[in-house]
Amino acid sequence: MMSTVSLRKDHDLIERAIGAMSVTLQLLKAGKTIPESILMPTIEFSKNFTDVCHHGKEEDSLFPELEKHGFPQNMGPIAVMLLEHEMTRQIAARMDKSASEYLRTGSSDALVADISEYVKHVTEHLWKENNRLFVMAEMKLQGQSEQVNKNLNDVETQKLASLGKNRSDYEKLVLDLEQNVSKIS
Repeated sequence: MMSTVSLRKDHDLIERAIGAMSVTLQLLKAGKTIPESILMPTIEFSKNFTDVCHHGKEEDSLFPELEKHGFPQNMGPIAVMLLEHEMTRQIAARMDKSASEYLRTGSSDALVADISEYVKHVTEHLWKENNRLFVMAEMKLQGQSEQVNKNLNDVETQKLASLGKNRSDYEKLVLDLEQNVSKIS
């Protein structure tokens, strides 16, 4: 078992949500109306699963474990990931505002820009984690995979419980998004 298996599972779910966001983006650009029933779950997933849960697992569990093994937090890969997590939060907050504006006014320009930026940023961020950070983590944390994954899963349970949710809630949310955006096109 790899020490990042829990995080990679998150990435798979996040990538599916990004796929639904990409379809939403194309529909908006084509002038289609996107209902609140698609936009608000997209925002909720971005702010709560991606940030609170997934970034929380990395920031509260993986990064401190890597620090114990010589990775400094103030420079190198952890510092870059922390900076990118903050950028993700900022883009998601803007996307929340532009989605509300779109639902209120029908004006999609800001929403298109924010979704585009979010999709690009998160796609690039996931690539860096999958192909750089996680590879380094696997090498440094050899022999500790089970404990690292247990800690990650414990943080996930705690973070999601604080939102009144569990993982299957977000798996269903993403499945519903995929199905709902496919009905519009």
